[in-house]
Amino acid sequence: MLAWFRRRYLDLLGSIYIYNEHRGYTAIDRVLEAVRARSPDDKALIAAIEKHRADERKHYVMFRRWFELRGVMPFAVDRTIGHIDRFVEIMFRRKIDDLDTKAVIASDALFERLCRVISLTERRGYRQVEVLLRHPLVRDDKALIRIFQVIEKDEPSHWAPYDGWLSAHGKREPRWWERAIDSFIHSELLLVKLPLLFLTPGLKRRTDWADAHEPASRAASFVPQPISA
Repeated sequence: MLAWFRRRYLDLLGSIYIYNEHRGYTAIDRVLEAVRARSPDDKALIAAIEKHRADERKHYVMFRRWFELRGVMPFAVDRTIGHIDRFVEIMFRRKIDDLDTKAVIASDALFERLCRVISLTERRGYRQVEVLLRHPLVRDDKALIRIFQVIEKDEPSHWAPYDGWLSAHGKREPRWWERAIDSFIHSELLLVKLPLLFLTPGLKRRTDWADAHEPASRAASFVPQPISA
């Protein structure tokens, strides 16, 4: 029973992370489109966001390899467990895929809001990884620990470009209610959605990988280092 509990917990944890990493780098494609249109001469900002995108893709590939080594596919979770999905839906009142990129490009206020959402999401991710690195069920999986150590190292550079843009343009920091929304989304996932998924009988697994149909140029190449124990 204990072995089943641990395996299911880790499978769900990995499924949530691989979804969010894939959503992360595909959503950043939209951000890059906006930044390149708004500030084509800001090479430093564009390069920093491109690195963020590459890191999210790298993390996705590492989780994919982790599942392949386990011989199973991730559970078929959806946007309801995506932190950035929920944050964007609350702050912009529409799904990420429905976000009007042209409107974001044209409006300082909308781009500013997007920068704060991304920054808060990345900071939340960093704090959660710190917790997971101490989690007893996670610590027994050396391959998973290695993945989270890579994420912990990469994460601080992910909120930096968005905080930098806000500071350089004299924009405000997140207010208490924006932080409260971030905390609510995180608590909702941990206290409601994760337990419900854990207890759902017959929870289906994906039949293909999220990046299976992406053009090679969009997926970008990344050859993961071995992560087996």
